[in-house]
Amino acid sequence: MIVSIQPTAISGEVRAPASKSSMQRACAAAVLSEGKTSIFNPGKSNDDLAAIDTITKLGAVITRSDEGALEVESKGVYPLSGEIDCGESGLGIRMFTPIAALSKQKIMVTGKGSLITRPMDFFDDIFPKLNIGIQSSGGKLPLVIQGPLKPVDIEVDGSLSSQFLTGLLMAYGAAGAKNVSIRVKGLKSRPYIDLTLEVMRIFGVAVENDRYEKFSFGKSNSGFHATSYTVEGDWSGGAFLLVAGAIAGPIKVKGLDLHSTQADRAVMMALEQSGAKIEYRDSLIEIGPDELKAFEFDATDCPDLFPPLVALAVFCEGVTRVKGVSRLTHKESDRGAALQEEFGKMGAKIKIEGDWMILTGGSALIGAKVSSHHDHRIAMACAVAGLRAAGEMEIADADAINKSYPDFFEDLIQLGAMVDIKHTTQQA
Repeated sequence: MIVSIQPTAISGEVRAPASKSSMQRACAAAVLSEGKTSIFNPGKSNDDLAAIDTITKLGAVITRSDEGALEVESKGVYPLSGEIDCGESGLGIRMFTPIAALSKQKIMVTGKGSLITRPMDFFDDIFPKLNIGIQSSGGKLPLVIQGPLKPVDIEVDGSLSSQFLTGLLMAYGAAGAKNVSIRVKGLKSRPYIDLTLEVMRIFGVAVENDRYEKFSFGKSNSGFHATSYTVEGDWSGGAFLLVAGAIAGPIKVKGLDLHSTQADRAVMMALEQSGAKIEYRDSLIEIGPDELKAFEFDATDCPDLFPPLVALAVFCEGVTRVKGVSRLTHKESDRGAALQEEFGKMGAKIKIEGDWMILTGGSALIGAKVSSHHDHRIAMACAVAGLRAAGEMEIADADAINKSYPDFFEDLIQLGAMVDIKHTTQQA
């Protein structure tokens, strides 16, 4: 899919998409709970659909209610298939693999796209200690696992990703772990673990968090219990809408919880530092442009904010510094390099010095032919920049947005953006 964006002022009201971070965790908790769980406001991104497919193959029976809720009936993890495919979801592969290992059945775990090249050697290191047989392709997919997982005191490295810890916490909770702890070294993306613990709490599993260094299960742990859960609005996707409003609005964005544990809620700090006009009205965030100025921001715990922050910073007067570049290598693309390359085509000045991205804003951007690098967040960042660039922005492989926010371009059109969508015969 090729999408063209013309420079446009936008206005109106739009709802943020459902959070795939919240949705995927809810799916995992639902398959671990005996009984019927109702998931309200379910997402429909490719990652969400992969999670639904995964829990179905792990034994869940899924129907849709008249109100649109996802009804998940489960008896626990009893796989119906010897293979699960997590699509392109990094969270999915790291979370569902320990969960699948609750079964004694041999299971192949696969994925697509960039997941095939991402490092998975932490499974090789940790699983044998948990009574799980594991075969990988040199620390990469596909994996062949065989449990059942047996919870023991263990230490894991959290410096690369918090997602594997999410899977272990959920699997331990479901396995009835008692008086057992998981110690963690160098945990990154702590807010995502807050979200995991909150979902587990709602489903009846309490975990003691000792300064993000030790997570303990007490003797009263009785596993997950079916319940009702409402998927939050997505701050990761909402960040692009908010930045669009800050540079080309004003607009109103609804459906975002200011008290959410989602890491990307921190985008509001950057927007406030930049001087954007922001008003909070009930469940709405109204945001519009002002004299935008450079800001400094640490994105180490929320690396998914880099693309929308770049789209913001290039329109801010002065030099913006964003920390956390080291977290960008193993994403859907090498995001640091991809942002430099594609925004460089627009005339943006971006340097990477160690763990810092340094952006010089204030100069007019030009429309250009850019590529998403098959990365949903690069596609959305380029589209947002196109609202203010001089001339047409053409984005190749723009269908990458389906991974997280399939309605993104339709939502921009709803806000008045001049967007032309051309569906190519061969999708990426």
